Amino acid sequence: MHSEQPTQQDEIIPGLTREQCHAARLARDARFDGRFFTGVLSTGIYCRPICPARAPHEHNVHYFRFAAAAEQYGLRPCLRCRPELAPAQGEDLPEMVTRVLSRIERGELADSTLGMLAAEAGITERTLRRQFEQHLGASPKQVEQTRRLLLAKRLLTETHLPVTDVAFAAGFASIRRFNDAWSHAYGLSPSALRKREGVQPSQNQSEPGATLTLQLPYRPPFDVQTMLAFYRLRAIPGLERVDEQGYERRHRVGEQEGWIRIEPGVGNELRLTLRDLPPGALPDILYRVRRMWDLDADMAKIGERLGQDPRLARIQERWPGVRLPGGWDEYEVMLRAIVGQQVSVKGAITIMGRLVARTQAQFGVSALPTPAQLCTLDLDGIGMPGSRIRTLQGLARALASGALMLSTASDEQLLALPGIGPWTIAYWRLRTGQDPDAFPASDLVLQKALGGGVKLPVKEVESLSHAWQPWRAYAASWLWHAMSEQPALLISRDNEETTS
Repeated sequence: MHSEQPTQQDEIIPGLTREQCHAARLARDARFDGRFFTGVLSTGIYCRPICPARAPHEHNVHYFRFAAAAEQYGLRPCLRCRPELAPAQGEDLPEMVTRVLSRIERGELADSTLGMLAAEAGITERTLRRQFEQHLGASPKQVEQTRRLLLAKRLLTETHLPVTDVAFAAGFASIRRFNDAWSHAYGLSPSALRKREGVQPSQNQSEPGATLTLQLPYRPPFDVQTMLAFYRLRAIPGLERVDEQGYERRHRVGEQEGWIRIEPGVGNELRLTLRDLPPGALPDILYRVRRMWDLDADMAKIGERLGQDPRLARIQERWPGVRLPGGWDEYEVMLRAIVGQQVSVKGAITIMGRLVARTQAQFGVSALPTPAQLCTLDLDGIGMPGSRIRTLQGLARALASGALMLSTASDEQLLALPGIGPWTIAYWRLRTGQDPDAFPASDLVLQKALGGGVKLPVKEVESLSHAWQPWRAYAASWLWHAMSEQPALLISRDNEETTS
């Protein structure tokens, strides 16, 4: 089972040599958390680089990029550092693998098959398996099994849910299958783990007001307050609310409506609380929240590249940890992007609030309209020009008819919709987290930021941005933040006087 160890200089994980992994785990460096896992062959466990346990000798260590690869190797997760809490990472993976991996992480294999996911990705199931083995070191089945087991481990450790609820929330079809998989993988029963951790099952999640709270770790640095300020300014009335300590939003699962709250936790983590929502919705909610809050970004790696530009280096020094705020889902972000065309943030949010209010009045649901609802929603006097209303309804018809799927939409498909241009598409891809290199070069604020207060031509902005690939979306986020908070970092006094 054990293969020959690479040399110290070999790159055993994209961007990391064995020597770097060794140094990172000895230093317990949180910036490397989730970038690799340490398999300890003498004990049969695998750990995060921040594990507080005594560091094993290097000759007993094998490094893995993904937890699923460690489990396929026959190792079990450490009970002290809890690998299930490590930030995820999927950089440098082929686009097809990234897309299918995201769907697995979202829990879609619980209601679908691998063949269906492969077909929707435009490849055969055999090719998908081969790509996963090559790039992840584990089969799709092992990735899904690891996802279920690690989520179950989190729920057993962090919540008081009954074991049956834990099993179904993690994606297992029956309690028997869960118990079999758990015992085979970890060699102890779920109740034994709970006894070790001092957790007593008690909560019935179906009771009104029932809550679940989970930790959401991230790699530092992370400017949480800047993220909260971003969402506070853009909170949709009737759907979202942001106070000094956290963000909340309504969420509907079937006929059940509840609330989700995100707030700072202890150390390098956020705290997620679900109220009145079924545990089975957890995989999808965790996926959405991690993407929305950009929890899996490797800011050290991104900052190393962007910091080579003096302008971005000044921003990084002033606000370390500024990330890329995202949206709840592709559809909501597209609505925001269309409504926000050529209007202020405040004006756009006012209109988004009216969409929620009119959906409530017409359909009895306090939410943004679904595509089908938007096709018939009364938009008279909502505060948008007729051309923008036609753009919204054109999008709604394309989505409701199945002619367009935002999760797989190409730029060409989106450009074919009236009223959607390059800026809208780039902004949408940036805010959905679909493309960390998306860059709306025609954005007026970016043009002025890069021109020192003077509007640069789009071609020049595009040319300047090439040096930041593949992280141009982060560069845009940093530039927008600086222009909002302290434009003097980018705009010279001479240019301010000339353009005032």
